[in-house]
Amino acid sequence: MKRRNFIRNIGAATAGSIALSGVPLRAMTSKGAFAQASLEGDNENVLIFIQLHGGNDGLNSLVPIGQYNEYYDARANIAIPDHGARSYINVDESIPESRQVGLHPDMLHFKQLYDEGKAVVVQNVGYPDMNGSHFRGRDLVFMGLDGTEDNANVASGWMGRFLDLEYPGYPDAYPSDTMKDPIAIEMGSAMSLAFHREEGIPVGLNVQSPAAFYDLINGVGVDDATFYKPEGHAGDELEYLWQFEGMSNVYAERLKQVYDSGSNSSIEYPSEYPAPTPSIYKKNPLSGQLRLIARLLKGGSKTRIFMCRMGGFDTHGNQVEEHDATLGTHAALMYHLSSAIKAFQDDLAELGLEDKVLTMTFTEFGRRVYSNQSYGTDHGTSTPVFVFGKGVKSQVVGDNPDLTDLKGGNMKFQVDYRQVYTSVLQDWFGASKETLEVARFDKFIDNRIDIFGLDIGVKELEAMNVKAYAFPNPVSSILTIQFNMLMPGNSVIKIFDVNGRVVFQKQLTSLNYGVQNFRLNVASIPSGQYLYSVSTDQYRETGKVIVKK
Repeated sequence: MKRRNFIRNIGAATAGSIALSGVPLRAMTSKGAFAQASLEGDNENVLIFIQLHGGNDGLNSLVPIGQYNEYYDARANIAIPDHGARSYINVDESIPESRQVGLHPDMLHFKQLYDEGKAVVVQNVGYPDMNGSHFRGRDLVFMGLDGTEDNANVASGWMGRFLDLEYPGYPDAYPSDTMKDPIAIEMGSAMSLAFHREEGIPVGLNVQSPAAFYDLINGVGVDDATFYKPEGHAGDELEYLWQFEGMSNVYAERLKQVYDSGSNSSIEYPSEYPAPTPSIYKKNPLSGQLRLIARLLKGGSKTRIFMCRMGGFDTHGNQVEEHDATLGTHAALMYHLSSAIKAFQDDLAELGLEDKVLTMTFTEFGRRVYSNQSYGTDHGTSTPVFVFGKGVKSQVVGDNPDLTDLKGGNMKFQVDYRQVYTSVLQDWFGASKETLEVARFDKFIDNRIDIFGLDIGVKELEAMNVKAYAFPNPVSSILTIQFNMLMPGNSVIKIFDVNGRVVFQKQLTSLNYGVQNFRLNVASIPSGQYLYSVSTDQYRETGKVIVKK
């Protein structure tokens, strides 16, 4: 690959269950359920992290239905109507009014995902002393910090710290036989702080765009020039970049391999916003990124985290059309986001990949409650987080923001973003307590948000007089066996066929008191009827499960 293409396309970037107010919290064990129970090397789960660059207006994304009058009074010139053909869409009428929210009318695809059990809304997400600077606000979240730690000298990101511990020896030890792919891939002009490690280059590769990716893989096979190292510090820096470029050739070849081996389904990704909007917002900026990721995953990529970007959310002016608050730039952005993710989820389902992929949004801050005279909104504080995937439990987490109790014209946050990220690391990736300490999320283990709906709770299991059960049943891919540890200790899980032969066995040690979730990939187990057994120091529970391919 040509050196100039490497520098342009690959960024080394070396420079700088209880509920409280509707929020379900996890208070289970010192280690995550997946970390305790997942088979060694079995967790190949993937995270897609979508950055909504500029600060998304959460109140026009999710209208607080129970406080519609207060909402309308604060932003009458941009308010989404509560009646008519383009009124807000109630996400879930079955939940208490204090949590009911109305989607922007161009987020119909989000509603479809929610009804399919594949979308979560987490309301009022923020952190103490939120920073209103785009750059510092993004960096604080990428670093895993908050405004009270504004002066902390942290040069690494939470993703970088997590992946550095999971894949030690980067970059010298990679690619390896067990990890041939880039550990992380970021779409954008540069590698963000999120992937920086405590020392050395960031984990992963940076690709400007899908088009740049195609240029990258098409450059495979171009001979490298000979490198002559200058003296001094500058020579060390150049040598490092040159060595990294050599490694990028290996990754480029691998990326070309998985791209050529992969494919997309017949699902059509949206390309344009169907209503009038400024031309720069007409094209869907997310579809191409997600479509490329789906193809790489289908081709066998084991990359753990992908980061995508959408810009245009800094809507100080002309957020809506003067004649119709349901149209304009923000409407187009909401359509692009929800329609692209719906197509991505449908594509993953058709490709047989949706069990292993989780998608989550992030924006550096929300917007102020009160609109301005330019039909826009200025920098605010708390904002919703959206989470998508087959593995989540559709729900609205948290109560609506209280629009009568503001701080400086801004909403008060209810959920710390690290409560959500801790759940992703611990319950999705199976991160241990030690890993969460390195990621700087260990303070949020006991109150992380239950976005996966895994925890029935000790009292509920005891009330049903059930100590263990398995779901889904029948199962085709991932089986979860949930059981209750009556006291700290060990457990043995076995699967028997109809002839009594043990087809699977796993011993789990040093489990804490409470509900545990053991996940087993049954892909290698033939279709049929089986018995599962959970044995602890206090009891042995058995049940029937059907594997159906």
